[in-house]
Amino acid sequence: MSHTIRDKQKLKARTRKIQGQVVALHKMLDEPHECSAVLQQIAAIRGAVNGLMREVIKGHLTDHLVHEEDVAKREADLDVVLNVLNAYVK
Repeated sequence: MSHTIRDKQKLKARTRKIQGQVVALHKMLDEPHECSAVLQQIAAIRGAVNGLMREVIKGHLTDHLVHEEDVAKREADLDVVLNVLNAYVK
Protein backbone atom coordinates (compact mmCIF):
# COMPACT_ATOMS: atom_id res chain seq x y z
CA MET A 1 0.00 0.00 0.00
CA SER A 2 1.30 3.44 -0.93
CA HIS A 3 2.20 5.76 1.92
CA THR A 4 -0.06 8.47 0.48
CA ILE A 5 -3.00 6.06 0.67
CA ARG A 6 -2.04 4.76 4.12
CA ASP A 7 -1.65 8.34 5.43
CA LYS A 8 -4.53 9.72 3.36
CA GLN A 9 -6.57 11.14 6.25
CA LYS A 10 -3.59 12.92 7.81
CA LEU A 11 -2.48 14.34 4.45
CA LYS A 12 -6.00 15.43 3.53
CA ALA A 13 -6.31 17.20 6.89
CA ARG A 14 -3.15 19.13 6.06
CA THR A 15 -4.51 20.08 2.63
CA ARG A 16 -7.77 21.28 4.19
CA LYS A 17 -5.75 23.48 6.55
CA ILE A 18 -3.81 24.91 3.59
CA GLN A 19 -7.03 25.47 1.69
CA GLY A 20 -8.52 27.34 4.63
CA GLN A 21 -5.42 29.49 4.93
CA VAL A 22 -5.53 30.35 1.21
CA VAL A 23 -9.23 31.25 1.45
CA ALA A 24 -8.43 33.51 4.43
CA LEU A 25 -5.64 35.18 2.45
CA HIS A 26 -7.97 35.71 -0.50
CA LYS A 27 -10.51 37.39 1.81
CA MET A 28 -7.79 39.50 3.39
CA LEU A 29 -6.89 40.90 -0.02
CA ASP A 30 -10.50 42.03 -0.52
CA GLU A 31 -10.48 44.07 2.69
CA PRO A 32 -8.08 46.60 4.15
CA HIS A 33 -5.41 44.79 6.16
CA GLU A 34 -1.95 45.70 7.29
CA CYS A 35 0.79 44.39 5.01
CA SER A 36 2.27 42.61 8.01
CA ALA A 37 -0.93 40.57 8.48
CA VAL A 38 -0.93 39.58 4.80
CA LEU A 39 2.75 38.64 4.97
CA GLN A 40 2.12 36.63 8.13
CA GLN A 41 -0.69 34.72 6.41
CA ILE A 42 1.53 33.99 3.40
CA ALA A 43 4.23 32.72 5.75
CA ALA A 44 1.69 30.48 7.50
CA ILE A 45 0.61 29.03 4.15
CA ARG A 46 4.21 28.37 3.18
CA GLY A 47 4.84 26.68 6.53
CA ALA A 48 1.80 24.46 6.05
CA VAL A 49 2.88 23.51 2.52
CA ASN A 50 6.38 22.76 3.80
CA GLY A 51 4.89 20.52 6.48
CA LEU A 52 2.86 18.64 3.88
CA MET A 53 5.93 18.23 1.69
CA ARG A 54 7.94 16.99 4.69
CA GLU A 55 5.33 14.33 5.54
CA VAL A 56 5.05 13.04 1.97
CA ILE A 57 8.83 12.97 1.52
CA LYS A 58 9.23 11.17 4.87
CA GLY A 59 6.76 8.49 3.78
CA HIS A 60 8.38 8.19 0.37
CA LEU A 61 11.88 7.83 1.82
CA THR A 62 10.72 5.25 4.33
CA ASP A 63 8.68 3.15 1.89
CA HIS A 64 10.74 3.49 -1.27
CA LEU A 65 14.28 3.81 0.02
CA VAL A 66 14.61 2.36 3.51
CA HIS A 67 12.36 -0.68 3.03
CA GLU A 68 13.00 -1.27 -0.69
CA GLU A 69 15.26 -4.26 -1.24
CA ASP A 70 15.83 -3.75 -4.98
CA VAL A 71 18.89 -1.48 -5.34
CA ALA A 72 17.88 -0.25 -8.81
CA LYS A 73 14.43 0.77 -7.54
CA ARG A 74 16.03 2.55 -4.55
CA GLU A 75 18.32 4.51 -6.84
CA ALA A 76 15.44 5.44 -9.16
CA ASP A 77 13.32 6.58 -6.23
CA LEU A 78 16.21 8.59 -4.83
CA ASP A 79 16.49 10.38 -8.19
CA VAL A 80 12.76 11.18 -8.02
CA VAL A 81 13.11 12.68 -4.54
CA LEU A 82 16.21 14.67 -5.46
CA ASN A 83 14.52 16.08 -8.58
CA VAL A 84 11.44 17.09 -6.58
CA LEU A 85 13.60 18.70 -3.89
CA ASN A 86 15.62 20.58 -6.50
CA ALA A 87 12.43 21.96 -8.04
CA TYR A 88 10.93 22.73 -4.63
CA VAL A 89 13.85 24.74 -3.26
CA LYS A 90 14.45 26.87 -6.36
